[in-house]
Amino acid sequence: MRDTALFHLIEQIKSARADQRALCIRGGGTKDFYGEAPSGAPLETRTLTGITSYEPSELVVTARAGTPLLELEAVLADQGQHLAFEPPRFGAASTLGGMVCAGLAGPSRAAVGGVRDYILGATLINGLGQTLSFGGQVMKNVAGYDVSRVLAGSMGILGVVAEVSLKVMPLPRAQATLQLEADQAQAVGQVQRWISQALPIHASAWCNGVLMVRLSGAIAAVASARQTIGGDAMQEDAARQFWRGLRDQHDAWFAAAGEHVMDGATLWRLSLPATAEPVKLEGATLIEWGGALRWLVSRAPHASVRHAAETAGGHATLYHAREKASGVFTPLGEPLARVHRHLKRAFDPDRIFNPGRLYPDL
Repeated sequence: MRDTALFHLIEQIKSARADQRALCIRGGGTKDFYGEAPSGAPLETRTLTGITSYEPSELVVTARAGTPLLELEAVLADQGQHLAFEPPRFGAASTLGGMVCAGLAGPSRAAVGGVRDYILGATLINGLGQTLSFGGQVMKNVAGYDVSRVLAGSMGILGVVAEVSLKVMPLPRAQATLQLEADQAQAVGQVQRWISQALPIHASAWCNGVLMVRLSGAIAAVASARQTIGGDAMQEDAARQFWRGLRDQHDAWFAAAGEHVMDGATLWRLSLPATAEPVKLEGATLIEWGGALRWLVSRAPHASVRHAAETAGGHATLYHAREKASGVFTPLGEPLARVHRHLKRAFDPDRIFNPGRLYPDL
């Protein structure tokens, strides 16, 4: 039986290649702000929907790229499971394919890993209109290059993700959120000390002089860690609302950042060593991942922000801004840039998919 939705996508790709037309791969369109500006004729993937395989006992789910994230997570929750890396959902239209191609993870990233750590396999339509499958549906499936994980964060430049198999995890038995007063340096140092003590820290966030710590795991372990850390415990509903707002980037801090961006500021995503000193740039800061992820909304020159991140041992991504002339992602060194170019030629030789969305020459 022919897969009509997949067939139509392949036909559109072949037609675009023949006409040398660029295509903008589009799911729900919720991440249009991220990366370089989309260009090309829209190639809609929302017709590729549905969970094709789910084995709760095996902790594996396979779904098509246009499946809404909220729909997928609702099915997992019914079985007491979830996507442990907490991908941000920028509204009800967010899709599984967009999640993979953006490669973004939420507050628990430092504790459990990122998107690519949970991808077991994927089906991709390349620039020739061919359907390719990589990986599989089991956790031990290593043979040759792990191409499926390369798709995480690729911004759709390699092809159309048609289907993905993911590792899922059980929901934690117990959770608790504690809040403590601390300045930025104190907060980062304290979280690192707690992590070194093997406390069940699942997420952390600091802004405006307040450190929030989420504990997660066995009931006894969470109870013991609460005694060790101290601070004030948040009510369960308030804590759930806080972490959901942080994950989906619609809480008060991100709302204020969005207003500043509309007024000409830039929202940066700084990836730094967790123990790096506070970045001394004007603007508001929100810290996650025990210090490894630092959000900065600032009017500082773009070159100054990138220099500060590099000096601290990391890099800066221009996450949200009205002006992106300086580039979104940190420029690659030549060896790594060459690998990216080779991958692009191998999967999309005519450069029809999302041209320039990741880097100008890809």
